[in-house]
Amino acid sequence: MAKQDKSDRRAVLESMRSQRRNADRRRNFMIVGVCCLIAILIVGAAAYGPLKNRYDLAQFNDMDLADIGAPASVCGEVITKPATGGSDHVQEPTPIAYADSPPAFGQHYDVWEGLERKLYTTADRPPLGRLVHNMEHGFTILWYDETIADDEAAMDDLRGLASKFRGTDNFRLKFKAAPWLADDGAAFPDGQHVAFTHWSVGGTGDDATGEQVGVWQYCSELSGAGLEAFMLDYPYTDSPEPSVGDMGTG
Repeated sequence: MAKQDKSDRRAVLESMRSQRRNADRRRNFMIVGVCCLIAILIVGAAAYGPLKNRYDLAQFNDMDLADIGAPASVCGEVITKPATGGSDHVQEPTPIAYADSPPAFGQHYDVWEGLERKLYTTADRPPLGRLVHNMEHGFTILWYDETIADDEAAMDDLRGLASKFRGTDNFRLKFKAAPWLADDGAAFPDGQHVAFTHWSVGGTGDDATGEQVGVWQYCSELSGAGLEAFMLDYPYTDSPEPSVGDMGTG
């Protein structure tokens, strides 16, 4: 009888151990499955952004710059102001105060941004002092405020617009789009959410004045047609140092 009891207890214990092992295996499978699912979601999320951007940009492949966004009529009159600060370089991060929102000329950092990057976001925009240096070298900058930054459809248009300037082998591609941040200075004029800026030397043709001016044009919306007209009127050659193309100092 005692032997039978011991045998029964061993059987019960073995059954309990087997059940525990099975439960542990199920738990381990569940943990592995959850980890795999999380990994898939992470990889999918990482891939989603670039794939979405590529898909969104595809719609602009066969569009001309002038067909992106609103018509040129959303842009106001061109404004000019005598420019100062040519070759006035300071080392980053020396504070620089700019009176205009956004600046189109002035003292600037000795380092500037190369041709490769065309569009910056609120998370990665370089300091104003670098971008002002870019304008000294002939870049046109499209500035956009938080109204554009918070509008997904507008940002899609902006990415499409910037894609028309891809490349580094042609100085006509001296273009950048950058956000105007709340800490940068005063807001754009009422109702205006985009600004084109250029540092001009007074033109390049027979009517050139030889007098440096900052050039602004504000727009209520993104306008590829407005930008195209602005850059035709103020090409990269109409700048203090148009022949410099690579990022660096000078």
